[in-house]
Amino acid sequence: MVRAIVQSVADVQALNKKKAATSRQWMLLDSKGESMVLEVSKYDIMHRVGIHARDLRILDPLLSYPSTVLGRERAIVLNLEHIKAVITAEEVFLRNPTDENVIPIVEELCRRLPVRREPAKTVESNGVDPTKLRTSSKSRLLQDIEDEPPFEFRALEVILEAICSYLDARTTELEADAYPALDELTSKISSRNLDRVRKLKSRMTRLTARVQKVRDELEQLLDDDGDMADLFLTRKLAGSSPPVGSSLPSIWEIGSPNTGSRISRVSRASMATYTADNDVEELEMLLEAYFMQIDGTLNKLTALREYIDDTEDYINIQLDNHRNQLIQLLEYLA
Repeated sequence: MVRAIVQSVADVQALNKKKAATSRQWMLLDSKGESMVLEVSKYDIMHRVGIHARDLRILDPLLSYPSTVLGRERAIVLNLEHIKAVITAEEVFLRNPTDENVIPIVEELCRRLPVRREPAKTVESNGVDPTKLRTSSKSRLLQDIEDEPPFEFRALEVILEAICSYLDARTTELEADAYPALDELTSKISSRNLDRVRKLKSRMTRLTARVQKVRDELEQLLDDDGDMADLFLTRKLAGSSPPVGSSLPSIWEIGSPNTGSRISRVSRASMATYTADNDVEELEMLLEAYFMQIDGTLNKLTALREYIDDTEDYINIQLDNHRNQLIQLLEYLA
C-alpha cells in the first residue's frame, strides 16, 4: 500500500516536471494595448495561431536559426535577434517577456498598438432611413481606417524599429571604442594595444554578421511581392470564413479575443483600403525604410572594417621597416 502511494506521488511529480518543461512563458498583447503573461505549451500556441511545429521551432532559443520573417495563413512568425514573436491579425505573442531587451519593446507595443480615434458624434435616427444610417456609419469607419495600417503592420513596425535601433546603438558603441583604440595603436605599438584591437575586431565581426542577417532577410522580403502579400493577415482573414472555434484552456479567455471566433470590424473594414494593385505598397515602404536604416548600420561597420584593415597595413609597414633596420644593424655589427 505504501509502495503504491509512493509510486503515485512519483508519477505526479514526473508529470508536473514534464508539464513545466513543455510550458513556455509568453507575453500576449492585443489590439487594445493590453498585455498578459501566459504559461502555455507549444501545442497551445500552435493551436491558437494556426502554425506548424516546424514554424514554432524557429523561435526556440536553444536552437540556432537565422533571422526569419515568415508569413503563414493566420500568423507572422518572426525571429530577429532577441525578439521572437508570433503576430496575428489581432494579437502579438512574445517569447521571454522578462528579458531586459524585450521589456522596452513590450512597453512600446502597448503604447502604439491601439488605434486612437476621436469618438463619433451621436446621430439622431428619428426620421432617418436606417439603411442610410448604417451606410453613413460604415463610411465614417472606412474614412477613419484609411489613415491607420492593419494591426499586424503596426506590430511589425514596432519590432523592426526596435531591432534596427538596437543594432545601430551597438554599432555606435563599437565605433566609440574602436576608433580611439586604433589611433592609439598607430601611435604606440604594444602588446596591450594589439590585444585590445584584436578583441574589438572580433566584436565587430560578430556584430557585422548579426546586422547582415537582418539586412538579408529584409532584402529577401522586398524582392518577393508574394512574400510581402503573405504578411497581409487582415486581408486573408477577411477573405475567408472564420474557423470553427476550438476548446482551449481557460487562460486564453482572460482579456484576449479569440482570433478564430470572429473577425473584428476594424479588420474587415481595413480591407477596403487595399486593392490588387497596391496591396503591397504600404508594406514595401515600411520595409524599405528599415532596410535603409539597417543598410546604413552595415555601412558603418564596413567603414570600421576598412579602417581596421588600413591600420593593420600601417602597422605591418612599420614592423617591416623596424625589421629592415634591425637586419641592417646586425649586418653592420657582423
